[in-house]
Amino acid sequence: MSHLVVPCLLLLGTLGVFGAPDADEIKFLPGLPKQPSFKQYSGYLNVADNKHLHYWFLESQKDPAQSPVVLWLNGGPGCSSLDGLLTEHGPFLIQDDGMSLTYNPYSWNKIANMLYLESPAGVGFSYSDDQQYTTNDTEVSMNNYLALKEFFRLFPEYQKNEVFLTGESYAGIYIPTLAERVMEDGSINLQGIAVGNGMSSYELNDNSLVYFAYYHGLLGTRLWEALQSFCCQSGKCDFYNNANPNCTKNLDEVQYIVYSSGLNMYNLYAPCPGGVPVRASVDDGHLVIRDLGNNFINHELSTIWNQKLQNMMLYYKSVRLDPPCTNSTPSTLYLNNPYVKAALHISPKALGWQICSAEVNRKYKRLYMDVKKQYLKLLGKLKYRILVYNGDVDMACNFLGDEWFVESLQQEVQVQRRPWIYYNGDSQQVGGFVKEFSNLAFLTVKGSGHMVPTDKPIAAYTMFSRFLTKQPY
Repeated sequence: MSHLVVPCLLLLGTLGVFGAPDADEIKFLPGLPKQPSFKQYSGYLNVADNKHLHYWFLESQKDPAQSPVVLWLNGGPGCSSLDGLLTEHGPFLIQDDGMSLTYNPYSWNKIANMLYLESPAGVGFSYSDDQQYTTNDTEVSMNNYLALKEFFRLFPEYQKNEVFLTGESYAGIYIPTLAERVMEDGSINLQGIAVGNGMSSYELNDNSLVYFAYYHGLLGTRLWEALQSFCCQSGKCDFYNNANPNCTKNLDEVQYIVYSSGLNMYNLYAPCPGGVPVRASVDDGHLVIRDLGNNFINHELSTIWNQKLQNMMLYYKSVRLDPPCTNSTPSTLYLNNPYVKAALHISPKALGWQICSAEVNRKYKRLYMDVKKQYLKLLGKLKYRILVYNGDVDMACNFLGDEWFVESLQQEVQVQRRPWIYYNGDSQQVGGFVKEFSNLAFLTVKGSGHMVPTDKPIAAYTMFSRFLTKQPY
């Protein structure tokens, strides 16, 4: 029998039957007015310690065989990348009814094969056999690397395609630490990384946020002068790790204004869905925690908040972590629909889908206070393209902190800071500002918050397209 199997396998391989796993193909996706012309797949990538990371892969609408493979990760830590798919740059966008999808004319899979990965285990539909969800930056980067390897094992036809690693928010940590592993693997054709509104440095993010808040009219003269008096010496201000109790007291006031007064921390000029949020409330028998899903004013506060959350969980069976001023109800309704879960081949072992996992967030150990080493390692190879982009009215990971971070890498300037232009219909518009270095660009998106493709889809698509194709911004 075995001597017949080998020629049969060889023949199947020759005919091109091997490749994308047929069992994972989405044959019919509920909620669409018309099924797509491109193929899409959903299933699990098995990684270390019996962890199963859910993926949703959408082939490019333009020549999948030649288009790059782009990995996308949302942040948190603990938030689902399906939020990026359904509300930012996926081919279908969820509607307010929680049942229907509309096609996105600025979908990133117009020009790329898009791989959305729910990471780490415990996020979204990803799960672990032992249901233990304590993890850290190093373990996550390894499992994301293993998931990428498993993806190319399941989809060998994409093995030679260009690969880009992208993400936003806490993916500012995920992406460079993953890239550090991928760049050592010659079997993966890594070309570059792009990070949107990323957490690159806690210190720079915190220090810049105070300036951002003041110059956007949030703090006022009295508070600003007190901060200058108690937090600054010899012209240098430390809003990150200052032992002066008077400084700390005034920073508490800044923190309240930015995070607790009812402003939308993800887009200063956008309304807050549902109005001014309550810090914690009971919703349908669940404790709903509305806090800083993507950022804490410093890592010390992160520890305090985790302890508060842990204490609350002693009293309530289940906790839902919703980023503030975010309406995740439509996506939650859609993805927990049993017909949708069947279409996506979701394991019965997976938890119900939530935009962010409170348990993963609470147990997560942050090991990197900045990712300067990883960026310098990538830049040192002189072959990877790097894009750091920021919506300029985001307060979770503000543009100024990331601009300071990019400047701290001390790369040779190729193009001085200037406006960049995109087409909106028949007119040219200023998309924001860009400064280019050797193999590195820092770019702002004017008027956008934390989720750039949601706020400015045309500008975001233009930026993404130019990044992939090496066109000038």
